[in-house]
Amino acid sequence: MDLFSAAQVAENKKNQPLAERMRPQNLKDFFGQEKILKSSLGKMIESGNLPSLIFFGAPGTGKTSLAKIIANTTESNFVKINAALSGISELRGIVKEAADNRAFYHKNTILFIDEIHRFNKSQQDFLLPYVEDGRIILIGATTENPFFEVNAALLSRVKIIRLEKLSADDIKKILLNAINSDEILKNLPVEDEALEIIADFSDGDARIALNFLEQMSFEEKISVENLKKLLGERVRKYDKKGDNHYDTASAFIKSMRGSDANAAIFYLAKMIDGGEDLNFIARRIVICAAEDVGNADPQALILANAAAQAVQFVGLPEARIILAQAVTYIAGAEKSNAAYLAIDSALNDIKNKKNSDEVPKHLRDTSYKGAKFFGHGKYYKYPHDFENHFVKQQYLPKNFSGKKYYQPTEQGAEKKIKERLEKIWRD
Repeated sequence: MDLFSAAQVAENKKNQPLAERMRPQNLKDFFGQEKILKSSLGKMIESGNLPSLIFFGAPGTGKTSLAKIIANTTESNFVKINAALSGISELRGIVKEAADNRAFYHKNTILFIDEIHRFNKSQQDFLLPYVEDGRIILIGATTENPFFEVNAALLSRVKIIRLEKLSADDIKKILLNAINSDEILKNLPVEDEALEIIADFSDGDARIALNFLEQMSFEEKISVENLKKLLGERVRKYDKKGDNHYDTASAFIKSMRGSDANAAIFYLAKMIDGGEDLNFIARRIVICAAEDVGNADPQALILANAAAQAVQFVGLPEARIILAQAVTYIAGAEKSNAAYLAIDSALNDIKNKKNSDEVPKHLRDTSYKGAKFFGHGKYYKYPHDFENHFVKQQYLPKNFSGKKYYQPTEQGAEKKIKERLEKIWRD
């Protein structure tokens, strides 16, 4: 390359978006996926003996970057296409060129297909023989669950790698790396708090974080004040790591427990607006449904769990509606903490009386040879053989006989549970 060409390349790179300029070229500069790189994938990359792969993960987790790093590390040709824009005729040309490169230059070709879930069945089927005989090493990228979106035949020929959502710390490392190495950014003064806000606000998407940083490069300083000008009212004092985070979460739970739907919705909104992890919010709702509603309304736990799964599937902004439905239901539901008290009471007894919890012989396992010799299962009464599918017999260990851990209340559906248990054990 002559001096003019080198200068042109440098100028072209300077005009690229920051996210593209900072795309890592090697594993040393690839942040946030240490777990998968320490697994068998890292060894495969080092050895150059790669299977075809599908990278599954949220936007901005490094799927494209990792594919390019693999191509660089293994000295393979890298061909990138988008599944939404490419057809079988283009694939034929790529396969032919890959076969020629392997035959004449002993070079592998990595075919990177972005949004592979958009390929139809015939397009996916076309790839099968070439993936199988190694003419191409396929690396697909998708934000959708590949088990739902990719043909079983193709799935059987690839290794699926799930890229985890980047943490705020991972994002901050990426931002610092950009500031320290990018020609445009490295002379700008930087406030650490501004980087933390960008890292939190980007919600695990490195591309979004770098785009924010690039917009800040037009200011004289990367500061909280200038960030507020860029993001406006979206920058809040809500701190996901500080006291305000825990205070808000505490108020949220106590409002649901206290049946104040308005307050619970307020704190839910505060957490969403502050960029709180949706999984954190969903877990709090599921726990509250079991701990504070319990059997007074068993539907609450079902609804909370369904909401937690739906939030993963839908994401923001619609996830706010799903969370709001679960929160208002739980806040309005009858309350009972009887199940929570029961398990803690039993755990306390077991911890303090470890040598007196032998299972009664008639309840012990009889599935193995020799159990009868020890008298296991003898005199056990099968409840379904009796009227109302119930018969009195000793279930608790001898030293715990008579203990009542579960004390059902008369709240909601739990009242029926209480009435039944009292009736059958009284008669």
